[in-house]
Amino acid sequence: MGCRLLFAIALLAPAAFAQEATAPSNHDLSYSVGASVGERLRQDMPELDLDALLQGLQQAYQQQPLALSQERMRQVLADHDAQTAETANTPVETALVAENQFLNEERSKPNVREISDGVLVTELSPGTGPTPSANSRVQVKYVGRLPDGSVFDQTDQPQWFNLPGVIEGWRIALQQMPKGARWRVVVPSAQAYGAQGAGGLIPPYTPLAFDIELLNVANPGG
Repeated sequence: MGCRLLFAIALLAPAAFAQEATAPSNHDLSYSVGASVGERLRQDMPELDLDALLQGLQQAYQQQPLALSQERMRQVLADHDAQTAETANTPVETALVAENQFLNEERSKPNVREISDGVLVTELSPGTGPTPSANSRVQVKYVGRLPDGSVFDQTDQPQWFNLPGVIEGWRIALQQMPKGARWRVVVPSAQAYGAQGAGGLIPPYTPLAFDIELLNVANPGG
């Protein structure tokens, strides 16, 4: 909350006093306004320099020359409001904003298409074989990256996975991926490790990017 808005709210208090049967003395009214403003400032802006606050209040109220220019005061108040808004964000809000920005950037890239539940895919190499079913076993090579591009997991050799046992984003993408294809798959955090993250490797609410090559498919009963 900026100082000007805070003072405007605080100065509403005298209106209530004015409606009382007995009008307050000027001293009591002045003291009550000061106490009301002081209480709000103590709660909202406890770091203020009280001497400078009283100096600014007195000079402005008595229409004396101010120690700072209007331009400087506007800039100081704007900077304080921006800093307050930034620090008010919780870690969860900060992570979700970063995730949304990353996903929007990925959507804007050429040849990206969005499939179910916000999963984004880009065909790097085509495939011509069958696609897995929900209960298939798949053989893949892959590299997994965090939004900053750092690798958190990769295969040295092809690996087999049961599709029901992998993250939801993989299940969604691989069931549309033909054998032999290589895709870039971007998975929102809700389809990956969500609010819990994964150990010390993947923070909560982190989207993931994978290069996946589907080498083989073993369908049930096949």
